[in-house]
Amino acid sequence: MSEPIVRQLETEGIVVLPGRPFVLTNAESVLLSASLSDGRAKNVSLDPRGAVVRGATAHKVALRALMNRYAGWALDLIDELAPRYIPALERGRTSFRPRDAREAAASPRKDDRRLHADAFPSQPTGGQRLLRVFSNVNPAGEPRLWQIGEPFEAYAGRWLSQVRRSWPGEAWALQKLGITRARRTAYDALMLGLHDRAKLDLAYQRTAPRRDLTLAAGSSWIVFTDSLVHAALAGRFALEQTFYLPVAAMETPARSPLKILERMVGRALA
Repeated sequence: MSEPIVRQLETEGIVVLPGRPFVLTNAESVLLSASLSDGRAKNVSLDPRGAVVRGATAHKVALRALMNRYAGWALDLIDELAPRYIPALERGRTSFRPRDAREAAASPRKDDRRLHADAFPSQPTGGQRLLRVFSNVNPAGEPRLWQIGEPFEAYAGRWLSQVRRSWPGEAWALQKLGITRARRTAYDALMLGLHDRAKLDLAYQRTAPRRDLTLAAGSSWIVFTDSLVHAALAGRFALEQTFYLPVAAMETPARSPLKILERMVGRALA
């Protein structure tokens, strides 16, 4: 069963699981309130060690318990569907998303309603994959609405020659100043440049190829968000777990953004 799921993830970037809900307990259901958000962060988040909750105004102990339970559930789901990934998988941040995706973002770069492939300014991956598990837990049955864009190589090819290279010592300085949590590699700088170019290019956002994807309440989906060009347009109340996966753990490493970009630029990036 795992081989078809792995193949679909690595070729298409997403697997939708309509019949695999994350079921809330009665006690957890009371946490489904947008008022829990502090209004500054897009999401309520839990650090990878499962200890510190950020972005919430209240009920932090209950939110921590919910997100830790979701992290374990998401790991079990990957273990069932793609067990080859498990030995190399590293837990990242867990998020609860009570606010509607239609709300205005703080800036165009943070606007996930715009087509993009994920790259995090403060969290370089060094080429590791971003494997993320989402579940729509909306109590009113509202779907989440996404759009899926063009293949990653076509997306990267639009701006590859325009993304600036890092200055000598820039990655060291960013880490030293605490702006990044690890050293930003050439790969990370390039991915971040592509992310920003895409989000800031209004003509691209208007005319780029895309298809709509409706993600029903009670469904879950697994995504390589570093290669799937996507936009989150609408929906409230979702949970998300990020995992980091080394490229070497993939069935086909050549399909990773790292290997695609290295082939396109003709040099090692991480």
